[in-house]
Amino acid sequence: MDKTMTLFLLLSTFLLTTSLAKDLCHKDDKTTLLKIKKSLNNPYHLASWDPKTDCCSWYCLECGDATVNHRVTSLIIQDGEISGQIPPEVGDLPYLTSLIFRKLTNLTGHIQPTIAKLKNLTFLRLSWTNLTGPVPEFLSQLKNLEYIDLSFNDLYGSIPSSLSSLPKLEYLELSRNKLTGPIPESFGTFSGKVPSLFLSHNQLSGTIPKSLGNPDFYRIDLSRNKLQGDASILFGAKKTTWIVDISRNKFQFDLSKVKLAKTLNNLDMNHNEITGNIPAEWSKAYFQLLNVSYNRLCGRIPKGEFIQRFDSYSFFHNKCLCGAPLPSCK
Repeated sequence: MDKTMTLFLLLSTFLLTTSLAKDLCHKDDKTTLLKIKKSLNNPYHLASWDPKTDCCSWYCLECGDATVNHRVTSLIIQDGEISGQIPPEVGDLPYLTSLIFRKLTNLTGHIQPTIAKLKNLTFLRLSWTNLTGPVPEFLSQLKNLEYIDLSFNDLYGSIPSSLSSLPKLEYLELSRNKLTGPIPESFGTFSGKVPSLFLSHNQLSGTIPKSLGNPDFYRIDLSRNKLQGDASILFGAKKTTWIVDISRNKFQFDLSKVKLAKTLNNLDMNHNEITGNIPAEWSKAYFQLLNVSYNRLCGRIPKGEFIQRFDSYSFFHNKCLCGAPLPSCK
């Protein structure tokens, strides 16, 4: 084969590869993405979104493989100088499995209703923004959702009880909003797996539902609300709980009767109205974090390797707790 023919074949291969690469992006997705960019006032953060290039090469998104015809499957817009509202066109990316708008302090408005069209969505993170309005009921229509993070926003209203009907949900994070009302009774009967549940730093009130004692939560954080009642239902020797944070509420129960899961690693119940004493069995517990301060506890602090590692700040401001690391018992 002479040099001319070799060069011709190489050039043909290059042109064919380049042509195919340009065609990876689905035209409908490219049109939608450019509308999203325009809706967000053409921010510099999306400068790579050039209509002359393959959208599968653009920043802030990912395309699937040939099995989904290289449709856009992830949209990840975060840490940018972006103003406006979530564009309604996000609902026109039908193959989207992951949607993230995060750390965008000038992102305002309600959670976009067209998200309800994204039936393939498994991962939704809208956090660290200035989004307002309620947690939308339509989320319960997205039956493939596994992960929901709506934390660090200005969402208000009550928590939709319908979220418990999501069959694949593994993680629900609604912390640091302005949510009010009680924890839904339905959160005691999730239809699928029991998700890690984070509801801290809101204005939730009322008595903790008894049904919440049924699930075996791996992680549950109800801290910094106005919740009342008997939170001892969250514990149990046969559970596999790893983290429990019920601090800074108005919970009332007798700690003496609480049986801990052997897996419990982090326990924070400071600033409540908990009575009784610390059970002797806790001396064998493997705590990496423990705080029972600012309650109404009495009696001697059990001696144990993992309890004695904590200083007085984990135990002080109780009614009559005593023993190391607090002053000795009389």
